[in-house]
Amino acid sequence: MRSAPTILHLDMDAFYASAEQAAKPSLRGKAVVVGGLGPRGVVATASYEARRFGVHSAMPMGQARRLAPNAAYLVPRFGLYREISEQVMGLLRELSPLVEPLSLDEAFVDLEAGGVADSAESARAVGERLRADIRAVTGLSGSVGLAASKMLAKIASEEAKPDGLRLIAPGTERALLGPMSVRTLPGVGPATGDHLRRAGILTVAEIAEAGEDELVRLLGKAHGGSLYAMALARDERPVVAERESKSVSVEDTYDVDIHDRVRVRAEVARLAERCVQRLRAAGHSGRTIVLKVRRFDFSTLTRSETLRGPTDDPGVVQEAAARLLEAVDTTGGVRLLGVGVTGLADYTQEDLFAQAQAEAQAQSTEAEKVSLVKGEEAGPGEAVGPVPEPERAEEPVAPTERRWSAGHDVRHAEYGHGWVQGSGLGRVTVRFETPLSAPGRVRTFRTDDPELAPAEPLPLVAAPPPSARAVPG
Repeated sequence: MRSAPTILHLDMDAFYASAEQAAKPSLRGKAVVVGGLGPRGVVATASYEARRFGVHSAMPMGQARRLAPNAAYLVPRFGLYREISEQVMGLLRELSPLVEPLSLDEAFVDLEAGGVADSAESARAVGERLRADIRAVTGLSGSVGLAASKMLAKIASEEAKPDGLRLIAPGTERALLGPMSVRTLPGVGPATGDHLRRAGILTVAEIAEAGEDELVRLLGKAHGGSLYAMALARDERPVVAERESKSVSVEDTYDVDIHDRVRVRAEVARLAERCVQRLRAAGHSGRTIVLKVRRFDFSTLTRSETLRGPTDDPGVVQEAAARLLEAVDTTGGVRLLGVGVTGLADYTQEDLFAQAQAEAQAQSTEAEKVSLVKGEEAGPGEAVGPVPEPERAEEPVAPTERRWSAGHDVRHAEYGHGWVQGSGLGRVTVRFETPLSAPGRVRTFRTDDPELAPAEPLPLVAAPPPSARAVPG
């Protein structure tokens, strides 16, 4: 372990909820819960105001509503969160080439590798400057922990929350850890914690006192040995720079099990298209298409198909996912579907399937025109002839009601930018405000109002004047 506190751990404070509060002036200082809003939804993040009511991450949304009935409940906006995360990670990479992201809102940084800190004083200065830069760039707060190891830096950032900085000076680690609960140490979950409690071990100091042999007897060689080392504040794990993604995937969990096979096919096609959008955004293509299906009884099946070359063609991915679906029995109902692409490459070979499809389409233009008769697909053994040019009155198709997710951005032709407070019974309620405005007014519209449209999130902070921000050196 190092002799200076040059491992930095950053953890953004209540990240999703804080981003929503920054975007919505009317929610600042109020309880905000972000997550799935359906019957099976869970809390992704709760603001500190909501946590006072006992709401926390991974809690069933129904329980959260009982604890905090007056909180604002919002659907996540992952596009916005990723954009903010990229800004934060960019600031971290200015400090060091060794940045290890753990999630969108959390990362380790090796300051020594960046040459920006070699002492407690310089490390603290870097941490304070980082917090100020994050607030200036994103409008959000992050808590920073500084220590000589990853384990201690993460403990320090937790102690610093919210919106603080904690430095653990070398030589003080064991005194700090001693009175803490065994659950403080990485790898000690509820089961291990209960096992240690039954053995009379409740604190980190008691782990150290029990000795390595006793820990190995209780938990096994690997787990017991590593836990004993951590109780002595020994953690030699290095900060590992971010590795490239090996796969791209999207999935959806449904509030009500899907039984209709046509609907299942449509959902798989939609997920495949979203997956390709994400694949292209990352500048990748991939060879292996993966379908994930969680059925009504919670059994989860995965099926995969490897193509002859990498692709980022949405039609190819959709066709492969559809073929994979045909091998899965969904008659009992489906609660989750996912589509992924693995075997990523930074280039796209001309895909043979897409090429063959294009050639077939070019050779059968007339066949395409006659593939449907009165809107009905020809069944097995039915002859398909040319569609006459007759006077054919088209039956009116009822428009699909637009869905408006709580918390998502909209724009109205007259009232400007706002966000959805809620919708139902053919109505949608919108609060018109922006990140830089005062709390705005609420108005209600029909869900099919032609002047109301989805919008992209607005920046959370005003653009700074052109100036060079000093990079720590």
